[in-house]
Amino acid sequence: MTLVSCIIYNPKPEQCAIVYTKIKEVREGTSFDIVLDDTNGDSFYINRGLEQELNLDALKRSVLNKTVRLHLPKFWIGSSEHIAQIEVNNDTLFTEFQ
Repeated sequence: MTLVSCIIYNPKPEQCAIVYTKIKEVREGTSFDIVLDDTNGDSFYINRGLEQELNLDALKRSVLNKTVRLHLPKFWIGSSEHIAQIEVNNDTLFTEFQ
């Protein structure tokens, strides 16, 4: 039951926590994910980002050593590490919002 309640499907902006954080590393994760590590030691990911035509090198140029705004879906146990939307300087680099 808990696992089913943590599946992220069609996230909405009002269902997300907003986190501002500085990115220190961008790397390929498992299952074509793109992982962003911040200066606080936290990691966030774009689910199957490499399958969604995101370019790892271009993303690195856009976010490394910059403060980003992340939209992270919320659960009853807290917010996820799944990135539903990422912005830098009011530019949306990736979004799952429809």
